[in-house]
Amino acid sequence: MSQNLVEYKTAQHIATITMNDPKTLNAFSTPLKKAMMAALKQADADEQVRVIVLQGAGNNFSSGGHIGEMLENGMEGEALSDKLNFMVGEVAEISLKLRNIHKPIIAKLEGAVAGAGMNLALTCDFRIAADNAKFVQAFVNIGLVPDAGGIYLLNQLIGAAKTTELVMLGDKLTSDDMARLNLVNTVVSADELDASVNALATRLSNLPGKALASIKHMINTHAYMGLNEALDMEVDQQTMLAKTEDFKEGISAFMEKRKPVYKGK
Repeated sequence: MSQNLVEYKTAQHIATITMNDPKTLNAFSTPLKKAMMAALKQADADEQVRVIVLQGAGNNFSSGGHIGEMLENGMEGEALSDKLNFMVGEVAEISLKLRNIHKPIIAKLEGAVAGAGMNLALTCDFRIAADNAKFVQAFVNIGLVPDAGGIYLLNQLIGAAKTTELVMLGDKLTSDDMARLNLVNTVVSADELDASVNALATRLSNLPGKALASIKHMINTHAYMGLNEALDMEVDQQTMLAKTEDFKEGISAFMEKRKPVYKGK
């Protein structure tokens, strides 16, 4: 895998995919996304793998998009817009892959679960959260819309009213908040997280795989048929918003650790 940014291990019919860039809280850089896609394809193709666990190194799941890479070509409108178009398109491909793998996928959630990290977790089939996990749809705080299927997934899972609240206000959520919204299956202490995830993965690995694959296919058909179109819309909207003054102000304020002043332009 690229610079070991993703670690891939298998044992007892369970593939564990670990995002391994703790210095950025496992932010989705292009190299990490490419390595993650390669790992997902490997798990999908391996007939011995019956269950996939997705996790992050360093006691964090993921902080979301890689701001440093987003700004590497500067703040000029076209360059920034093109970069964001590329980055959002890449994470969209991962969302689709997570749904199109007809094996159960468990997101093991702790620490930062932000932005695209939160949305990729929502794309998984099961979510087990440690009580120290912090979730946020941070996009509005820098003048963007959610990527990785965020609005579509939340709307499917909790409805339009609560989705509007989460994505327009961008408030931080605890694991207990997520449980009340039925967005995680289980909340456990950080000390119990490994054992809880392993117990669920082992249970799933002992169930009939073809039946689980058919169940996931049917769920995709009934609940996620519009995901592809939603991801395309996200790319279009992010590309447009990257050219706005509000986005540049949001990013500048984030980097300078100050409160942004938006003008609606």
